[in-house]
Amino acid sequence: MPRVLVVEDDQFVRTALIRHLTEAAHTVRSVGTALEALREVAQVGFDVVVLDLGLPDLDGAEALKMLRGITDVPVIIATARDDEAEIVRLLHAGADDYLVKPFSVEHLSARMAAVLRRARSGGPADGGEGVLRVGGLAIDPLRRQAELDGVVLDLTRREFDLLAFLAQRPGVVVARRELLAEVWQQSYGDDQTIDVHLSWLRRKLGETAASPRYLHTLRGVGVKLEPPR
Repeated sequence: MPRVLVVEDDQFVRTALIRHLTEAAHTVRSVGTALEALREVAQVGFDVVVLDLGLPDLDGAEALKMLRGITDVPVIIATARDDEAEIVRLLHAGADDYLVKPFSVEHLSARMAAVLRRARSGGPADGGEGVLRVGGLAIDPLRRQAELDGVVLDLTRREFDLLAFLAQRPGVVVARRELLAEVWQQSYGDDQTIDVHLSWLRRKLGETAASPRYLHTLRGVGVKLEPPR
């Protein structure tokens, strides 16, 4: 059962979405503010977030930016704003899809199903290659599993995609623009997004930016993955 977080401050809309999504076999939690949403996402694992833009504490666009700082869970924007430039900006900021209000629950369910299919299909690391090995790292793209010195790493979808993409070209410096295009599927974006995910990945690899073992950042150039010397 897909786990859905509905972020909507209109109680009538929230109640209707919860009822219909629950009837459609989704596990649903709901909050009415951006800060509550951030707390829920940090503490509970969700498969998709439905995010309203007109929230009382933070604009939904700012909430989306903050969400992308802590998770790569698919986000569907639910908005009354139909300005094309705004929609494009939100998609580039990390939204996976959007719906303009009013919309039917059936339409939302169909969009959610499509987003979940894309998420479950994996990122650019999926393919026919075998296990990638870099030093003590073993990355299996088909099983979407990574191990360090025989211990399975607990990686998010985006962390795995980033690690696997770098492991496909060990020792090669990959430009940030290429990482955004291939891992995030974005033509441009905020470098901070990459920095945050690299920081999480380093932590799980038992290293820091000051004392790198596998992940090496060349300031102003890019990132490379290579075995410890």
